[in-house]
Amino acid sequence: MKNPVHARAVGLMAATALCWSIGGLLIKSVAWPPLAVAGGRGLIAAAFLAAFAPRFRFTWSAPQLGGALAYAGTTILFVTANKLTTAANAVLLQYTAPVWVALFGAWFLGERATRTDWLTIAVVFGGMALFFCDDLQLAGFAGNLLALASGVAFAAMTLLLRKQKDASAVESIFLGNLIAGVVGLPFMLKSGLLPDAGSWIALGLLGVVQLGLSYLLYARAIRHVTALEAVLIPVIEPILNPVWVLLLLGERPGPFSLLGGIIVLTAVTLRTLHGLRPFPAAV
Repeated sequence: MKNPVHARAVGLMAATALCWSIGGLLIKSVAWPPLAVAGGRGLIAAAFLAAFAPRFRFTWSAPQLGGALAYAGTTILFVTANKLTTAANAVLLQYTAPVWVALFGAWFLGERATRTDWLTIAVVFGGMALFFCDDLQLAGFAGNLLALASGVAFAAMTLLLRKQKDASAVESIFLGNLIAGVVGLPFMLKSGLLPDAGSWIALGLLGVVQLGLSYLLYARAIRHVTALEAVLIPVIEPILNPVWVLLLLGERPGPFSLLGGIIVLTAVTLRTLHGLRPFPAAV
């Protein structure tokens, strides 16, 4: 009999990835430069969490503050990388995060990666390379480095949020959004008000759904999944992006993208099913 708490957390992680997946389409709809978008959606997400998250308990501990900085670094570095390299390069390099979590999870959390985990990481990375093969480029060296740094920050954020599994991780996410908002504020002021209603709606959805709701779910789920599960399950997020583009814009992915997407979804699904814990289980 499977542990329903763990199974529910896996479902919340999948829902998180679904919320994240709308970002690529919505960011293009906001008539602001990338760092202004990052700051605007961060402030909206912080306001959403302040209104709907459980009562905050700020301890100002190292994991809480470190998680906030890692969260802000993940969002800011990724948006900047998208400006300096291709979106495909940025996504692929950010999702090196499972490698860093697998390498440091045993030391930092006592969660050792298994052979199945390493095999899944290799298959997922290969599938994502195939998925983005038409758009991958060697150019944009600075952007590629920032995207890789975003992957390191994503891994650090996951480890630090998981470290708070016996407390609450949502405070780190709230503080991280405030940091991103402060960093992006000068760019928002320089850019002026958004010019149309469509941009305002897109920015609101980015803040409320893509960051606020998604990380509220993520903070709940990470208490009951391993750090590696918390970065492997959301790998389906970039695979879902073309689904929105297909439904809303009618752009069909190519055969390599379809094959890569199938490989990634299959690998993540099999790893998730294999990792479902028996009941009762310590989490």
